[in-house]
Amino acid sequence: MTDRLESHDKARALQSRSSNPEPIARIGPGRRTGTMKTEISTAAVFITKLLKTSGVIQEPQLQQFCQSLQESMKDHYKQHWFPQVPCKGSGYRCLRINHKMDPLIGRAARYIGLSHQRLFQLLPSELTLWVDPFEVSYRIGEDGSICVLYESSPAVGKSLENHSSCKDELRLGRNSPSKNYNMMTVSG
Repeated sequence: MTDRLESHDKARALQSRSSNPEPIARIGPGRRTGTMKTEISTAAVFITKLLKTSGVIQEPQLQQFCQSLQESMKDHYKQHWFPQVPCKGSGYRCLRINHKMDPLIGRAARYIGLSHQRLFQLLPSELTLWVDPFEVSYRIGEDGSICVLYESSPAVGKSLENHSSCKDELRLGRNSPSKNYNMMTVSG
């Protein structure tokens, strides 16, 4: 748990390079209620697309992997989803590959008969994926850019204790390292 929290803080603060990031998805104010369905789907589809690029996994298996990963994430995040305070639990919801396979990704891979060894060959060796209310972002490599896959606004009329995103908190200096880092978001 501590590793996930430390990797979350470090990752949210780093800025670097990434090739061909996925475009950001934006939904206007008043259209989101804080459910985790869209965020989980966005994250699972992203990991599935990374596997698809290898060309060695058949489409039915990819669909099973994606569905299994979504179910695992939904169960795992059930008591750790806080739309009123989006950064709360962010480290817990982080999917991470860094010389160890994330257990949720590993479970979905086992479901389709894919070994950890093969999974390490098909996915980046270092990947961090944050799944937060109203935002999904990722970083490939320790020095990769943080790229936003999905971003939306809370529903109109919802009062948020902490309206800023986790990246905004870092920019403002709350819960951040002593250095100032630039953050990158990708627009489609």
